[in-house]
Amino acid sequence: MKKFITLKLLLVLFIVACQQNVEEKSDTTTVTTTQTALKEQTTKFKSIDINGVNIAYREAGNPDNPTIVLLHGFPSSSQQYRKVLNELSDEFYLIAPDYPGFGNSDFPSPDEYQYTFDNLAKTIDAFLEKKALNSYALMIQDFGAPVGFRIATAHPERITAIINQNGNAYEEGLGKAWKDIRVLWANRTLETEKAILPAFSLEGLKWQYTHGTRNIENVNPDNWQLDYLRLSRPNAHNAALDLLYDYQNNLTLYPTWQQYLRDNQPPLLVVWGKNDEFFPESGAAAFKKDVKNIDYNIFNTGHFALEEDGAEIISKMRAFMKTINQ
Repeated sequence: MKKFITLKLLLVLFIVACQQNVEEKSDTTTVTTTQTALKEQTTKFKSIDINGVNIAYREAGNPDNPTIVLLHGFPSSSQQYRKVLNELSDEFYLIAPDYPGFGNSDFPSPDEYQYTFDNLAKTIDAFLEKKALNSYALMIQDFGAPVGFRIATAHPERITAIINQNGNAYEEGLGKAWKDIRVLWANRTLETEKAILPAFSLEGLKWQYTHGTRNIENVNPDNWQLDYLRLSRPNAHNAALDLLYDYQNNLTLYPTWQQYLRDNQPPLLVVWGKNDEFFPESGAAAFKKDVKNIDYNIFNTGHFALEEDGAEIISKMRAFMKTINQ
């Protein structure tokens, strides 16, 4: 009888030990999986030489996943996509470059680098080539639109989709904030340049981020503080003025970009801040004329819609990207 009880006890102990071993292995597997996922989601801050200009960029996610190239606006940098990089890198490969003169990229003087949209697009296109990216969705905002549409029209076969957050391609999408810039286009003088300079002040930059928002406390003030520091560098005002003056040349390309949309019909997600003084809702609505497959969303916020409505926009981005990659 004692022998039977002893054997039974040993069997119970053996079963318990086996269960503990399985649980420990399971816990180890869970930890390893979690660590791998976190590693893939961590944003890396990198740089690469493009024709003598060091281009800084943020990278997150697994390169085996569908790619999204994030093109920033003025006066910002890749940091405007920090929420997207943090939230979507679990399922997508994300690349966000800083243009020359922006963010952490090199800032060659206007004598060394011509600050035009043709040149910005040429540099970013060469960047994507060097990264060997030949299939990607484009996310565009503000200056990201003229850069992105130049790349899209040059390589329509590479563009899987467009995600548009206040990136204009229609004359009806130019709002009243362009008034002084239009005067600059008509006659660039010291006087017309001077009229633009308040936009580069700390208060002017704050206005760009907070105008049209529901609550300015939703917007991180680090945005305009960082931009102000960068715009306070020698030659920064001249480079910015060069780009604003050159923006008129984008208008002449609008018909080409619209034809690209009609001919190629890229899936389009619109996530637009309707209170944008630069690019009001009329600019978003105009895309309906040329694109059939459009997921159209308007938000009650301003120029940098991701700041106030990032969670909902990112959720829509995830659903949209899953749909086009089914």
